[in-house]
Amino acid sequence: MKKGFLYIVTISSLLCPFFSLVAQEHRLRMISYNLENLFDCQNDPLTDDDSFTPEGDHQWTDKKYKTKLSNLSKAIMAAGGWDTPIIVGLCEVENATVVNDLINSTPLQYAKYKYVHKDSPDRRGVDVAMLYQPDKFKLLSQKFLHVDIGDRPTRDILYASGVIKETGDTLHIFVNHWPSRYGGELESEDKRMKVAAVLRQTTDSLLGFNSEARIIIMGDFNDYPTNESLTVGLGCKNRWKKVCNDSLYNLCYQFDGNETLGSHKFEGKWGMLDQWILSGKMMDKKSSLYTDVQYVGICNERFLLKEDKTDYAPKRAFLGTLFANGFSDHLPIYVDLIINKNQIKR
Repeated sequence: MKKGFLYIVTISSLLCPFFSLVAQEHRLRMISYNLENLFDCQNDPLTDDDSFTPEGDHQWTDKKYKTKLSNLSKAIMAAGGWDTPIIVGLCEVENATVVNDLINSTPLQYAKYKYVHKDSPDRRGVDVAMLYQPDKFKLLSQKFLHVDIGDRPTRDILYASGVIKETGDTLHIFVNHWPSRYGGELESEDKRMKVAAVLRQTTDSLLGFNSEARIIIMGDFNDYPTNESLTVGLGCKNRWKKVCNDSLYNLCYQFDGNETLGSHKFEGKWGMLDQWILSGKMMDKKSSLYTDVQYVGICNERFLLKEDKTDYAPKRAFLGTLFANGFSDHLPIYVDLIINKNQIKR
């Protein structure tokens, strides 16, 4: 990221969706994005959302809400390469209403997204959700994995399986938003370890039944690729010379320790809380659908950033209770799935 870069809308950028389709017709892009408190303006008596009402601390009005929806749709389009990604994993959505509004009252409506969502036991009412394009991805099943972490309920893990219509490959997708570091990293580590254990039990079952299961794990883990919740609890590999189909690999380790780029910035330091974790079969270049570390990226378009004391930081939606007309305190991350047309079985 270099200072002085200008974000300029030109004729070529307006035509970008068309050129993107031509240049990347052999790729399918997936996005993972923490939306930073996407709440509607209504008070839900079952959750602690009082702050996000017109009378609450955030003075959350319909006008502010619609602005945030518009901003988020722009960020998702940018992360998609100015095209609509086939699948989008979302963190920090309040309910089905906000998901519906995001896909039906913004330019994302042209993608004709469907979604998977369920209200979770999180006290604030924030959940995970998954958008998908039904003309490209056939949803087969959905399930929400509950995790008991004790005193403070956390988000369920979203599990969805489906078929990529162009190749016929079945994907097993998990969308995560693990417990925060509230109270301290070490003090809260056990909670993330418990979530990791539930997720690992499910992925081990899938790989035990089929060692070539295509697993894609995404979301905000509130831990970094080197933390034990991921390396020990979930059993992810950060370095490898040989890829085994029945192992899990963290493709975002490549960004770990990068002082100039990450998905989130805390106390002036970039970090990679948002990650892509895939089973080995997803990196088999001889198969009909694959990916690798070079196809993973962070969307850092200039309009998603603001200058800070060191360089740049995400242009977040909120500064305390003030709506800052931004996007999120996280940057969206993406992975491209490469279609090997010569390997498609018809």
